[in-house]
Amino acid sequence: MSETKTPALQYRFDGPEDAPVLILGPSLGTTWHMWDRQVPELTQQWRVFRFDLPGHGGAPAYPAGSVAELAGRLLVTLDGLGVQRFGYAGCALGGALGIQLALRHPERIASLALIAASPRFGTADEFRQRGVIVRTNGLDPIARTSPDRWFTNGFAAAQPAITEWAVQMVRTTDPGCYIAACEALASFDVRSQLAGVAVPTLVLVGSDDQVTGPAEARTLVAGIPDARLAVVPGASHLVPVEQPAAVTDLLVRHFSTAWQPAYDSTTGQMAIVAAPVKPVLAPAPSQPAPIAEIAPAVVPQPTTGRADPYDAGIKVRREVLGDAHVDRALAQADDFSGDFQELITRYAWGEIWGRPGLDRRARSCVTLTALVAGGHLDELAFHTRAALRNGLTPDEIKEVLLQAAVYCGVPAANSAFKVAQKVIREETTPQE
Repeated sequence: MSETKTPALQYRFDGPEDAPVLILGPSLGTTWHMWDRQVPELTQQWRVFRFDLPGHGGAPAYPAGSVAELAGRLLVTLDGLGVQRFGYAGCALGGALGIQLALRHPERIASLALIAASPRFGTADEFRQRGVIVRTNGLDPIARTSPDRWFTNGFAAAQPAITEWAVQMVRTTDPGCYIAACEALASFDVRSQLAGVAVPTLVLVGSDDQVTGPAEARTLVAGIPDARLAVVPGASHLVPVEQPAAVTDLLVRHFSTAWQPAYDSTTGQMAIVAAPVKPVLAPAPSQPAPIAEIAPAVVPQPTTGRADPYDAGIKVRREVLGDAHVDRALAQADDFSGDFQELITRYAWGEIWGRPGLDRRARSCVTLTALVAGGHLDELAFHTRAALRNGLTPDEIKEVLLQAAVYCGVPAANSAFKVAQKVIREETTPQE
């Protein structure tokens, strides 16, 4: 593939060539084979298109660090095949991809099914932490614990062959692509955009899913105007594998009855069925009707021609240090320290860390060295954690501290090694 072009995805077709296309999107760590049990029945009505995520299932290892980038690669692949309109069903990360397509390219989606999906998957910290684990230890720790996240205990015990298949599927994934996919999930948050999903949607979830369970599914249903919920009993996160018959039946019924018609080529319009009306709570009768107020005049503020760097700074600060750390710092701010928090967010993170001249790995190296020189061990602890999130390996952090020992002094580096060693152990030890 040319490096100057958007890489296509690895894919396969099943079913009659003249049938409407139905796309099945995989979850993180899986391949298109997670849908094997659905294909025989689905191909009776649709031409089924399955694809692998980058670096999964032997696919070319071109990492994609955002859901939007994955969506772009899928559309490039479909455009090359002449597929313009399709139904889409996706599981977990594949479901996020479906939401992205529905928000940005609704004209291409006839109907949507979101399985084990969420408008936001856990927290950004959780997925960036997982990336640190993989970068340090490889995929084996994640692979060994995948069945615990994907299947109920009873299924895993009764189906050892499928359980081992799941472990091997993760273990053979390209680590760099897995880390990039974790970053894609870390930055995915469409909670405020769900009303923009304007296609018929089935939200399907396993009753025992501990990753993206019924609560997340209900959030999707509450936010998407034309959405219905299906809860599959006795299933966990990888519900198409654990309860294949139930999932197949639900998909057939949904896509058979909720396939939105294509645009009329003669009129350029499309008939859209009105979404079911959802109840709206009226104010209590005892409450007086709101009275409109005239807003005070806004005094125009002089502009410098530059955007305020605060918003960019808080974004970078969260991505580098983690939501939990930033939330604690902001929560502890008061009238005395609040201005300082605003200062460092705006200038340290918005102005300096946000500059394009150095990437974040390089900035972490510089920051660690400066903190060793200044003896700022508390800050060194959370910037060691940030360096791991920014892509530095423990060996690279060691080299930074060895270099600092020469130029900043052995006693300072000795203290720094103790701090960094503790943080690295905490951050890179897999949770069993």
